[in-house]
Amino acid sequence: MFRSLLRTPFRSIPLLVLLAALVAVVATTLGARDVPAASSSDVDVTKDLSYAPAQPTGTQGHKLDLYVPKSRRPAPLVIFTHGSGWMADNGRMDADKVAAQLNPHGFAVAGVAVRSSSQAQFPAQLHDIKGAIRWLRANATKYHLDPRRFAIMGESSGGWATTMAAVTGDMPKLEGTVGVNGPSSAVQAAIPFYPPVAFRQMDEHMPIDCKPRKDGSVPGDCHANPNSPESRLLGCAINDCPDKAAAASPLTYISDRHIPPFLMFHGKQDQLVPYDQSRLLFDKLAAAHKDARFFSFPNTGHGTFLEMLSDPDTQRGASQETTRHGHTTRPTHAHPSWQTVVSFLKDRLHTTGR
Repeated sequence: MFRSLLRTPFRSIPLLVLLAALVAVVATTLGARDVPAASSSDVDVTKDLSYAPAQPTGTQGHKLDLYVPKSRRPAPLVIFTHGSGWMADNGRMDADKVAAQLNPHGFAVAGVAVRSSSQAQFPAQLHDIKGAIRWLRANATKYHLDPRRFAIMGESSGGWATTMAAVTGDMPKLEGTVGVNGPSSAVQAAIPFYPPVAFRQMDEHMPIDCKPRKDGSVPGDCHANPNSPESRLLGCAINDCPDKAAAASPLTYISDRHIPPFLMFHGKQDQLVPYDQSRLLFDKLAAAHKDARFFSFPNTGHGTFLEMLSDPDTQRGASQETTRHGHTTRPTHAHPSWQTVVSFLKDRLHTTGR
């Protein structure tokens, strides 16, 4: 249902109705997660760990699940967080699928939830993901993790959390006080799929007309609408609070300070988060002489991060470009796969895996 909703022609379903349907699917999925899964012979699975007290009580936004391959050496960790337009605390969704691909190569996976926009507004979600990173470092010995080798990965609003965490590691004013304090919140690699990164520039690249009407209102399918996911995150219509929108933009924090390497994915037919959002991110990283590799999919829409790495139809016509030390390559034909992710992680986390 989740995939089929996302592939329905965009003009036939208003954005907010679509997102509400996705939230309902997410809630159903989370309801089935109450019983922890048993550990396999090769992987220790620990679910429903609290990296901070629930806020509000009974919610899932401060929970994480761990999938750690059994090994003599502490495992490098990939922190994964799923998207929902910030409308659900469902960040652990699909972490088991990511773990199934990465555990055999020696990588642990943590599925991390953050609070929804109905539970807290920005910067709470950034504070949450940073709190989870610090908690995982503080508990690295207990769960057999290597605290020196942390990567982060996420899709859609989870891709936003991934990108924000990567570009703001250890920035005091953005750390917050969620959970454990003291350990570093920095990560050593970032893998965002179709992240929104510049809220006030989204509408100009949308596949529908997002110009304000004569009465001053904005079409409901557009991001400047007061009820859009981005406006709900900030607690204000994004064009009415430009300072807040800038504070929530990863582009604001890309500068001369250290930023880990990026592996990025975005479909050009994305009708919820325009493709140009990742283009803006890649170009900003390139201008700041940071390292990034960017895969583009000409026929692919939103919510397809698993298919981007496994489905030939989704991958058809994909291209890649890189930027490294200020040198950017031209787009070339590419065949991205889970092995692409594994190779990136092994290279950037300086591990040979298993």
